[in-house]
Amino acid sequence: MVDSNYEVRKSSLLPVLWDIQRKRRFISEDDITKISKEFNMSRIELEGVISFYHFFHTEHSGLITIYLNNAIVSKHKNFEKVRKTFERQLGITVGEVTEDRMFGLFETSCIGLSDQETAALINFQPFTNLNPDKVKRLIRRLRNGETPSELADIPRDNIRYVPENNKTVFFKDFQPGAGLGQAIQRSPEEVIEIVKKSKLSGRGGAFFPTGLKWGICRGHDADQKYVICNADEGEPGTFKDRVLMNRHPEMLLEGMCIAGYAVGATKGFIYLRAEYFYLKKKIEDAISEFKEKKLLGRSILEKEGFNFEISVYLGAGAYVCGEETALIASMEGKRGESSTKEFFPVERGFLGKPTVVNNVETLCAVPRIFEMGVDHFLGIGTPATPGTKLISVSGDCLKPGIYEIEWGMKLRDLLNLMEADDPYLILFNGYAGECLSKADFDREISGENLLGEHIQFEFDDPILYSQKMSAIGLRSGGSFMVFNQDRDFMAIFKNIADFFVSESCGICAPCR
Repeated sequence: MVDSNYEVRKSSLLPVLWDIQRKRRFISEDDITKISKEFNMSRIELEGVISFYHFFHTEHSGLITIYLNNAIVSKHKNFEKVRKTFERQLGITVGEVTEDRMFGLFETSCIGLSDQETAALINFQPFTNLNPDKVKRLIRRLRNGETPSELADIPRDNIRYVPENNKTVFFKDFQPGAGLGQAIQRSPEEVIEIVKKSKLSGRGGAFFPTGLKWGICRGHDADQKYVICNADEGEPGTFKDRVLMNRHPEMLLEGMCIAGYAVGATKGFIYLRAEYFYLKKKIEDAISEFKEKKLLGRSILEKEGFNFEISVYLGAGAYVCGEETALIASMEGKRGESSTKEFFPVERGFLGKPTVVNNVETLCAVPRIFEMGVDHFLGIGTPATPGTKLISVSGDCLKPGIYEIEWGMKLRDLLNLMEADDPYLILFNGYAGECLSKADFDREISGENLLGEHIQFEFDDPILYSQKMSAIGLRSGGSFMVFNQDRDFMAIFKNIADFFVSESCGICAPCR
């Protein structure tokens, strides 16, 4: 029989490991011995957890730890020059620590700053648009005693485009409590029906209907239920959730509250990727403000019996934790590995209890649906995919950044908005997505499929192929990387392959 108290206690393992890593800059053999005894784990199991996560070290990682982003958009900017400058200035190579243990230099995969490359995290503070001169000045100032937090850049939101105001969902003024107030005037079942009517689906790339997920979770009786926000957007080239959390953290909190009310959950967690550590305080400040306004806590908005709390849970660097079962395993103090879905999280999720997992963009859409009205929301976008979609744009274009587009926009029109530089190859939906070419430029970004589900393609007839493909919508998870014909495409594909060699959990065939 599972000891529920032990499982709850074990869920604090990652915070304990983070506390030691931050204070001592590594997790020592003695630490492992003490922690394994405290958590009643074998050393081998604990070492397996520590070694799974990119940002935990068993050797000193330097008082000032530098992680340089090596994703492909960074490589196309100043990556090589910046890396060599760091190495010359520090007298070490990537993967090493200076003799005085002052600096450690490492590479890492995409850190959610693809529109501001070349970028790095220094003690998990962001540094953007790096070049050799900026690196030299930075190292000099760090040696003179200034701290990374004092010198860090504030990443720009770079919101490049939104639809006309009455069709904008995300990037307009937000009044905390407005959508939540509308929601709690209805029963939880009515709230779920409105979300179903809105046709809102998962905006992280899976597109599972949100209302259906909530309804299944509500239908399971349990003494405890959870709502988890998946803020672990690790897909290379994606940074929309970073911008949403920076611009409107309260919108996310309100979406989680409505989800909690709908499914009968009293606790919520934001699983925040370690690369966004610098956003943690801002989110926690928003949580405190929500509590002061009675938008969190007990009897929210004086609704008797509506109790809901939110806290932030920090990841530790693992791409696969963007998958919901891996994320839950990570929160339970395990290796963040995906599980076979004998039970879905809405049946048995975090600590074996019914759990709703939605990503940032999905949850942020919910209060807007109630605030603006579901019929208004349905009037935006396309019949199959109402509303708007956030696209993270980077690569060979003059205007990288965030585009809030109405579902149904043609790919060609988006390329024109970003002022793409002779677009030839598009990585659509990131490294795990698909490659698009000029044959796809007249396709729309939507969930529409005008040809039905079963389609046969004549690949030897490029004109007919293009005509048929133009009738099939492109469902976007959010990453959009564009490359012109001058790029070395084998180098791009090698970078993708290297990423999956490093990050694959091995459970499914494509990247294995």
